[in-house]
Amino acid sequence: MYKNFITSNRKYRKIAKKFLKYETSNMQPNIKIHWKDANNYTLTDRFGDKFIDFTSGIFATNIGHKNKYLIKKISKVMNKGIFHSYNYFNDYREEYISKLIKFINKKKLNKCHLVSSGTEATETALKLVKTYGKSKNKDKIGIICIKGNWHGRTVGSQMLSGKNKQSEWIGYFDKDIYHIEFPYPWKIGKISPEKFFYNSLKKRFKENFNFKKKITSIFLESFQGWGAIFYPKNYVKAVEKFCKKNKILLCFDEMQSGFARTGKKFGFENYDVNPDLICCGKGMGSGFPLSGVITSDKIINNPLVSELSSTHSANPIVCAAGIATLDEIKRKKLVKKSNLLGKLFHRELKLMKKNYNEIIFETLGMGLIGSIIFRDCNDFKSKNIADHVSQECLSNGLLVCNTGRESIKLGPPLTISTSGIKKALKILDNAINKIRKTIC
Repeated sequence: MYKNFITSNRKYRKIAKKFLKYETSNMQPNIKIHWKDANNYTLTDRFGDKFIDFTSGIFATNIGHKNKYLIKKISKVMNKGIFHSYNYFNDYREEYISKLIKFINKKKLNKCHLVSSGTEATETALKLVKTYGKSKNKDKIGIICIKGNWHGRTVGSQMLSGKNKQSEWIGYFDKDIYHIEFPYPWKIGKISPEKFFYNSLKKRFKENFNFKKKITSIFLESFQGWGAIFYPKNYVKAVEKFCKKNKILLCFDEMQSGFARTGKKFGFENYDVNPDLICCGKGMGSGFPLSGVITSDKIINNPLVSELSSTHSANPIVCAAGIATLDEIKRKKLVKKSNLLGKLFHRELKLMKKNYNEIIFETLGMGLIGSIIFRDCNDFKSKNIADHVSQECLSNGLLVCNTGRESIKLGPPLTISTSGIKKALKILDNAINKIRKTIC
């Protein structure tokens, strides 16, 4: 009954064959639709079928699809005829970096370096923190990361993500990158978040390990991506306290959590901490390839850092997209809107958990990012249930992000209406109920 959409839908099977003729199957998307048009939080495929987008183009389109202000900004750049690059100063670059730093409005985050992708920003951050540590002490090059976090697909970023199937291809591992346990709510139990953090350090490091001498940074994904799982606030506060005590840089991967997604400007603000460095992407450019590292002068202008450049970085087109994004977040009050709509969003998700407890293990998230984590039921594994729910939603006009494991992620454009949220959640509720009745 619940076959993969690509095999059960003849018209999309034909489309897939055309792509597979010239493109690797590794590029085949989980969401099997062929985009034709989009507007705000809805899109239409080439066959005229309409969908509510609860993925924001995989969490990149915070200000909505076909945003008129964004299109106007980009059109002006296109008419000028200079589309790149970092080799030239330009008005759009000057305006954007100024607005970006003012938008962040944090004393320690006053310098930026713009690049083209999230993983490129992560690699730059890796270079910066290791170089900074080495300038203090030749042995201060270690980085502490969290198991289960995801930072990208390149060598350095996959090492930060940990030893797993995705990183096996590398063939070696940086001995100065260490991983400790993530404080999953079902794992932390009655232990205080602070104690969980320090216990994780004790399990990973020898008793006489000199953190001040050997560790340059602790690197956190602002929430764990596959399940929109946030840390307990006191856990991150303990991390910050530990960093200050040992002169360690506190860094956040803000790829999915930045630019109003969580009901704050950035995800780290949910923890009331002040990081030394953040990496941004996705919603930063509203679909255009814009990402960056934002940090302090002392870290980014370290004399030991060699040239920072990237062919397409800070080009006028992406800077114009960045300007439009910041302007729309401010004009439409999307930080506040994400927070308010998020309360409705998560209240309904918690109700689904209560109503369909047989197959829902947990619902998590903050603002307009959420997840449903499924549990096994009878002979059906949680991953298969997530697949079936995703398919049922797709068949009824709702796009959700199938993570490829036991969860689905949900994150509409922040411009979505209350009625749009309610309509999407109704489709989702019906889909979960139908699958529950079928398998349990």
